[in-house]
Amino acid sequence: MGLGGCIILIAAGAILTFATDWHMQGVDLHMVGVILMIVGLIGVATFSSVARRRRVVVPPTATVVEEDRRNGYADGYGV
Repeated sequence: MGLGGCIILIAAGAILTFATDWHMQGVDLHMVGVILMIVGLIGVATFSSVARRRRVVVPPTATVVEEDRRNGYADGYGV
C-alpha cells in the first residue's frame, strides 16, 4: 500500500468518525472509522521509514592503485 492508499484510509476513517450520524445494527461506524485512521497512520509511518532507508546513499570508497613505474616501464626492465 502506497502513501496515497494510506491517506485515503485516514480520510475515510475521519469521515466515518466525525461526519456521519448513521446508525447500523451490529456495526459501530465510529469505531470502524477510528480503526481505519489508525491503520492509515501505521501505513504512513511504515512508508516513510522505508522511503528514508532508500534515500540513504553510502558514498563509494575510492580505491587507490599505486604503480611502481621506473623510467616508463612497469615491469622494471629497461632501468
